[in-house]
Amino acid sequence: MTVWGILLAAILTAAILFVPKAGLLALWNRFRSHRDRTRSEDALKHILAWRQRSGPASLESLAGSLRLSPSTVLHLATRLETAGWIQCGAAGIELTPAGERRALQVVRAHRLWERHLADDANMPIGRLHQAAERAEHSLTVSQVARLDAHLGHPQHDPHGDPIPSADGRVASLNAVCLNDWPVDMPGRIAHIEDEPDAVFRRILAAGLRPSQVVRVVEAHDASLRMQVEDAECVIDRALAINIHVSSARRDDLYPADAARLSDMRQGDSGEIIGMGPECTGFSRRRLLDLGLTPGASVQVVLDNTFGDPRAFRVRGTTIALRREQAEHVWVRPRESAARMEVSR
Repeated sequence: MTVWGILLAAILTAAILFVPKAGLLALWNRFRSHRDRTRSEDALKHILAWRQRSGPASLESLAGSLRLSPSTVLHLATRLETAGWIQCGAAGIELTPAGERRALQVVRAHRLWERHLADDANMPIGRLHQAAERAEHSLTVSQVARLDAHLGHPQHDPHGDPIPSADGRVASLNAVCLNDWPVDMPGRIAHIEDEPDAVFRRILAAGLRPSQVVRVVEAHDASLRMQVEDAECVIDRALAINIHVSSARRDDLYPADAARLSDMRQGDSGEIIGMGPECTGFSRRRLLDLGLTPGASVQVVLDNTFGDPRAFRVRGTTIALRREQAEHVWVRPRESAARMEVSR
C-alpha cells in the first residue's frame, strides 16, 4: 500500500471512529450512557419495591434482580451512593429522599406508559410490562407530565397499581389478598401483580383481569373455586397471592350521597366528585376536556324528548352528553354539597 493509501485509510478510520454524533465512539458513548442510566434506575426501583415488600434491599438482591455480577453491582452501588441516591449500611441499602424521588419518577413513567399502551394502542395486558420497562428510561419528566395530561390524569395503571403523582404521592391500594377474601362476598379485582411474569401469565390464562367482579364459592387448602362474572374458574392459592380484591359495592367507592350525572333531573345541580374507574382512555379524556373535573359545578339545563343527548351547564358552557357518557360522572347533588359546607 502506498503512503497516500495508508493516509487515506487512516483518515477514513478516524472519520468512522470520531465523527461527532454518528461515529462509532459517539454511538458507544450513547450506548454506555443509556446502559448506566437503565441500571441505575432499575436499581432504585428494586430498592423501593424491596422496602415496600420486605425491608431493605441488599447487594445480593440487587445482583439477582438485575442479573449482574457481584463486582458490577458493587461498582453500581458505589456510584449511586456517590450521587446521593442511596445509603449503604449494616441493615442493607436504603434510598435517600433524592433517590426515592428518582425511583418514583421512573415508576410513574412506567405505569403511565402502560396506561397509554392499553388505552391508545389497545396492547394486550400481558405485553404491557415488558414494553414499559424499555420506555421508562427514555422519558423525560416533561414528557411524562404531557402523557399524564393526555391520558386525563389516570389514578391506576392497567394492572391496578396506583400511579405516583408528579410530587411523589402514592395512593394506598385499599385491597386485600384474594386468599383472605371472605367466601360468598362479591369483590372487585383491584390489582394483579405483573411479576414474576410466569405467574402473571397463568393468572391471565385463568381469565382473570383487573376490575372484574368475583365471588369465592369454595375455599380449599390449595385452591379457590370462584364465580368470575358469568363464568367459573379454579385458581391455585399460590397464584391468588398476586391478586388483590376490594369491595364491589358502590358505596365503598363513592360517598353515600353521590349520584350519577345521568340520574339527575332537569334543573338539578351539584358538584362533580370524579369519574368511575371503568372510564379510561379517550372517553375519560373527552369528559375532562369538556370541563367535567372534580370540584366543578354542573347543572342539568335541558332534557331531550327522545332521551339523548341532554344539555348540561359546566364552567359557564353548555355541553351535550349522551346517557352512556353521563353515567361515568359522579356528582354530589347541590343539597348534599350544601350540607357538607355547613358541617365544615
